Amino acid sequence: MKFLKNILMLLGVVLVTSTLIFAVQGSGTESSQIDTENEVVENDVIDKNVAEGYRISAIDIPENLNFAGESVPQEDPEIMERIDREFLVNTYWQSNAVLLIKRANKYFPIIEPILAKNGVPDDFKYLAVAESGLQNVVSHAGAAGFWQIMKGTGREYGLEVNSNVDERYHLEKSTEVACRYLNKWKKKYGSWTLAAASYNAGPGAINKYLGIQQVEGYYDLLLGQETGRYVFRIMAIKEILSNPEKYGFDIGKEDMYSAVPTFKVEIDEPVFSFADFAQKYEINYKILKRHNPWLREPHLNNSSKKKYTIEIPNKGYYRIGT
Repeated sequence: MKFLKNILMLLGVVLVTSTLIFAVQGSGTESSQIDTENEVVENDVIDKNVAEGYRISAIDIPENLNFAGESVPQEDPEIMERIDREFLVNTYWQSNAVLLIKRANKYFPIIEPILAKNGVPDDFKYLAVAESGLQNVVSHAGAAGFWQIMKGTGREYGLEVNSNVDERYHLEKSTEVACRYLNKWKKKYGSWTLAAASYNAGPGAINKYLGIQQVEGYYDLLLGQETGRYVFRIMAIKEILSNPEKYGFDIGKEDMYSAVPTFKVEIDEPVFSFADFAQKYEINYKILKRHNPWLREPHLNNSSKKKYTIEIPNKGYYRIGT
């Protein structure tokens, strides 16, 4: 009898404990559900607020677009889709557009007079932007500098290109080469637009496509994606950089990058250490190379006693460490 009572007491304890555990679990689940529902509601409110404050819209394409004075057939819907793509990509890639606007203020004053002197339309400064973003970059194919000139092309047009000196990185000299190239192919094609396309794809490719497709103009050609977008991208960059406020870019003059004034030093001897050379002008190696990126090594061989012109920044513009 005593044994039976003990069993019944044990069952009672188990039953009460189970009931309490279930109640606690049930209460926790309900609380968790309430918290989750509150979180969903709060997130929904945040999302709505973000959506109300940040609006993405289509771009109004200007009428009468042109490249280098040559009109664009905007009545063609296929052409307009390609134009629209470049306006959207280049407007909504905001960080890149801001950098281009800032750099243009620094480098366009150097490029513009060289284009004008050579009879090349001012629009071609935007070709340099499309090619390199106004930076001394190197492509996977080995093209280098602001104008993305290949080694063979640079040498063909008189630039010195080797491991010690590479004038594709010399902004003034490379701009002169780009002008000569563009004038040559404008004369061949009779069109600045095709000259620009040939700058990207190469005249061999353009000649091939014109022959196969039996057309005469850029806008009638079926081209690979890069060259097919090329002129439209230049036009979009031109429009955005010419009218930044229209496309939502609020950049003051104080925000722009600007060129540091320099003076020129001529040398016709080897330089054994550009670090030592820089110190003579109270600058350092980094600053010397910043202003003369065409000097590719820490020394200048110059066994031929060629005359080189090196730019030295005026004093007071850089912090020089001790």
